[in-house]
This record gives sequence, C-alpha cells and structure tokens, in this order.
Amino acid sequence: MKTFSFNVIPDLPENLKPLEELATNMWFTWNWEAIMMFVSIDEELWHKSHRNPKWILGTLSHEKIEQLSKDERFLKVLWDVKKKYDDYMNFKDTWFNKHKTEKESNMLVAYFSMEYGIGEGLPIYSGGLGILSGDHLKSSSDMGVPVIGVGLLYRKGYVQQVLNRDNWQMEAYPENDWYNMPVEIVKDKFGNPIKISINLAGEEVKIGVWRVPVGRTSLYLLDTNMPENSPQARMITEQLYGGDRENRIRQEIVLGIGGYRALKAIGLTPTVYHINEGHSAFLLLERIRDLMKEKSLSFYEAKKAVWATSLFTTHTPVMAGNEYFDFELIRKYFENYS
Repeated sequence: MKTFSFNVIPDLPENLKPLEELATNMWFTWNWEAIMMFVSIDEELWHKSHRNPKWILGTLSHEKIEQLSKDERFLKVLWDVKKKYDDYMNFKDTWFNKHKTEKESNMLVAYFSMEYGIGEGLPIYSGGLGILSGDHLKSSSDMGVPVIGVGLLYRKGYVQQVLNRDNWQMEAYPENDWYNMPVEIVKDKFGNPIKISINLAGEEVKIGVWRVPVGRTSLYLLDTNMPENSPQARMITEQLYGGDRENRIRQEIVLGIGGYRALKAIGLTPTVYHINEGHSAFLLLERIRDLMKEKSLSFYEAKKAVWATSLFTTHTPVMAGNEYFDFELIRKYFENYS
C-alpha cells in the first residue's frame, strides 16, 4: 500500500504573510529587531524551538494568529522589519559592487565546509569551525560578495548535552525536523527535486540537495537520507562527525565530489572554490577529472587550472586537527575513480 506524508502549516492572514519569508531566511539571526519581533510572538516557544521562527509559526493556534493579525503594535513592528529586510535584499551599492573590477563581474565563490553555525535553529554545527563558516556567509551577504556555501544536511546534527535526574551529563541526538526548519528542497525547472549520484566503492548513492537562504546568498546542503539508498548509505549524513573512519571518508567524498556535482546540476558555475579545512579536499580531484573530460585537458593542465582557482583555509594547523585515512581505505574508494 502506498503511503503519503503531509506537512500542515497554518494559513496566515494577508497582513501576517511577511512572517513566512522572514522566518525562512537566516537574515533574522543577525538582525536584532527581527529577533525581538519573533520573541514577542511567544517567548516560551522561541526558547523551546531553539530560536526557530519557522517552527513557531507552524505551532501557533488559530486564536493566537487572529490576535496577532489585529494587534496594531505588532503589525507596525512586522512591517518595519519587513521594510528593513526588503531594503537590505534590494540594496545594490554594496562593498563588492563598489570595488569589483571588470574581470570580477562574473565572479562566484563556492565555499565548502563540513559545518555551518548560522543560527541555533539550524543545528548543523558543533563549534568554532562552524561559527567561522557561518560568519563568512553572513559577511559575504552584508558586503555583497558573491559567495555560496556547500555543506551536509545532518539528520541528527551534533550532540546536545543534557542533565538527567541525578545531574549526570548525558548525550542526546534529537532528530531534525527539516520540514519545520528554514530549508527548502532544490528543484529543477520541471519542479522535480534535484538528485545527483556518486559511486562509493561500487555502490551507487543518490544525494538530494536542500537550500538555506542566508541574507542575499544561499547555503546548499547535501542529503543521502533518500529512500532509494541502502540503510548504510542513508547513514552517511546522519550525524556531524559521526561514525567510524569509513563513514568519515564517505562523508568527505559526498561533500567534496558530491558538492561539485550538485552545483553543476543546479546550473551554478563557480569561478573560485574555497575549501574550509581539509574535509572537502576530494573536491579538487573531481574538478581535475571534470576538466580533463569536459575540456579535453591533460592531467597536468587540469591540475594547473584547479590550482589557480582554489583557496584553502585552516584554523587547526596541527596533525591532530586534520584528517588522516589509511591507505587501504583510500584504495577502496579511489582505485577505480583514479
């Protein structure tokens, strides 16, 4: 028997419609007026939702919605915030537009990172690396720099620390409800969800793509939790830094190689690729392979082209802070690829 799932959300009155857009763009996370507006709707829900306005809107009662739609004071705040948001999104005189050269007019930077700390309501980060990546996207949005992010969509995110009845620290891995979070499935021009495939040691794995609006820019997240994948493949994007060494290399292949293919499937053609830490290093191999195939370049020609258009940053320049994979594991996943 075929089963269907439905995501039910309340139909907001016309004068509250701006809340939907403001709740699904992470712009609110670094704009205090927007934050306080959402807090004023229901402070208890704000904390319970882990600062997730989209979840809050989905749980409001009909009576509460009616009350807000007639609250002149709230409506004034809402339309003031919406105007600030619209002015921000439509602003053309950005730092980048004022300083770009003619050669940079078509520039697009693809920024790859294993985690992004943009807001608590999007739990796909653990600490410093994620906050750094999130701030890079926020700053790029503010400055008008054409940067897009690429990462993974974790079903369980990162560990949360809680206390039990005896005040012992315990670990919790709550599942993320993506349909009530500020993400959307990326679709093609026919309205079908975009999916790409990647071969992992002989297994064909399907990868879905989700988009997070971050001010003027976007973060694209890859998801292997597809019904057509095997249980093992669906676990690849289950948890940030989760699993054994083999799952880690599978995560990094999905991020680097899968991320490159996803951008290509969407129709985005970055001019520069920025690798934040070594987690997405396999991206470089995929770029070389693709240039050899598409442009008929030799390996050495393709390598030079990739070298000239790639950036790398690290904030843990010590051996313990970087990935190391056993040679046999590399052979298993890359012998046929090479």
